[in-house]
Amino acid sequence: MLGLMQDQPLLISALIEFAARHHGDAEIVSRRVEGDIHRSTWRDVAARARKVANALDQMKLAESDRVATLAWNGYRHLELYYGVSGSGRVLHTLNPRLHPDQVVWIANHAEDQVLCFDMTFLPIVQAIHAKCPTIKQYVALCDADKLPADTGIPGLVSYEAWIAPQKDSYVWPKLDENAASSMCYTSGTTGNPKAALYSHRSSILHAYAAALPDVMCLSARDSVLPVVPMFHVNAWGLPYSAAMVGCKLVFPGAGMDGKSVYDLMESEKVTFAAGVPTVWQMLLGHLKPNNLKFSTLTRTVIGGSACPPAMINAFRDDYGVDVLHAWGMTEMSPLGTLCTLKNKHLGMSAEDQMKIRLKQGRAIFGVDMKIVGENGQELPWDGKTYGDLLVKGPWIVKDYFKTEGGHPLVSDANGEGWFPTGDVATIDADGYMQITDRSKDVIKSGGEWISSIDIENIAVAHPAIAMAACIGVKHPKWDERPVVVVVKKPGAEVTRDELIQFYEGKTAKWQIPDDVVFVDAIPLGATGKMLKTKLREQLANYTLPTA
Repeated sequence: MLGLMQDQPLLISALIEFAARHHGDAEIVSRRVEGDIHRSTWRDVAARARKVANALDQMKLAESDRVATLAWNGYRHLELYYGVSGSGRVLHTLNPRLHPDQVVWIANHAEDQVLCFDMTFLPIVQAIHAKCPTIKQYVALCDADKLPADTGIPGLVSYEAWIAPQKDSYVWPKLDENAASSMCYTSGTTGNPKAALYSHRSSILHAYAAALPDVMCLSARDSVLPVVPMFHVNAWGLPYSAAMVGCKLVFPGAGMDGKSVYDLMESEKVTFAAGVPTVWQMLLGHLKPNNLKFSTLTRTVIGGSACPPAMINAFRDDYGVDVLHAWGMTEMSPLGTLCTLKNKHLGMSAEDQMKIRLKQGRAIFGVDMKIVGENGQELPWDGKTYGDLLVKGPWIVKDYFKTEGGHPLVSDANGEGWFPTGDVATIDADGYMQITDRSKDVIKSGGEWISSIDIENIAVAHPAIAMAACIGVKHPKWDERPVVVVVKKPGAEVTRDELIQFYEGKTAKWQIPDDVVFVDAIPLGATGKMLKTKLREQLANYTLPTA
């Protein structure tokens, strides 16, 4: 017997129509590339998304054709999110922080048909357009009068001129909810980049999960600032969850520095923000010397890489902002876990609560996870045993686009497919997962594992350290020993011996780094993560003082 419920597919077009109908006057605020503040509403976004859909129909783009973007977080990018996917095409968000050669490879691999870009990225498009034969149309995300006279890009049109003649009415197609909706490529630190191809169903389910009280706890009462880029895993799904709950959205555009982000938070009464640690480091660096406080911000989700304890403490103790630690991957749409306390933890001391908050958190419904040993057997959830982290769920990839990189899933004894995250983790009895390292970054010293993340967190807790990366260096007796590479804060001073001494009492003696290497900068990847592969290359000739 089947249930007698209506059969309505889960489609992204339904999100924007819901937001327009039930939260039509909720604001969408964007700092534009031009420097001014633009204001629109969910009703406006829906109308202009329909214009985008009509423009794509007029170009006779087929269902599932890819439409690429090279754009900051802003209202036009949001309109493309809905106009492209809603009309049955696939939104492909390109990462402008990649090398132009990588952008070319990705655009050609995706067979992009249209490329819409912010004028900031005109030099990139000028460098790549002759090498991307599948792209038929280039659209500059600007007003018609802001389009330069001679860009060298054939047929270039401004976004406003492109959609101006189109009707703002459109009948969204009734797609299969499993149809592809958007795609995002991994940064490709090893081998060619690989594309996660999301579906309407996976995106809607992810949006539901992200809005849950124990996740981002989003509502129509929130003013939300996604600092995490819309070109990186769909800004963690916030453009979809925001439409689902009808909250105000505030887009920072290209202004990612501490002052720009703070000013926007205050002027737009932001209550919730999301971003990676490097952005929040800049924000905190702006607040303290200027003796500033937040007037409305109450919580922030920090993900992308492990959040240092010092950052969590600074937000909570100095500014009254609750930090929610999150973890996920491009292949997971991206949310997998988020760290919120359970009822039984509320009576704990602040110190004991902090031990929990430092973990990446509990699995969101829709995600299952386990840790396994070298032979694939599941390991206990005791908070101590390390293992390779595997995940599965309805918004987690089963294959990569065009199977680039092979078939990723591994089968368990029951024949079920699990995605290997490449992370090493522990899981405690309450289901709180903690990443201890990337499998390729874990340091094995004398047969024992040392977590590079723990070493880094202690280093950045020192008042003179701005950033730290821990890598393993070959040792004749212990196989590997940890070395911490650090960037000092401007004007701050600390010696090697002082920093080594700072570790005493904070970790086991055998886990204390053997040396400190001071550098001007640690190489970062396209998504703001530290590139330890590059760091190892830079230190290829380094030898331990004790080796």
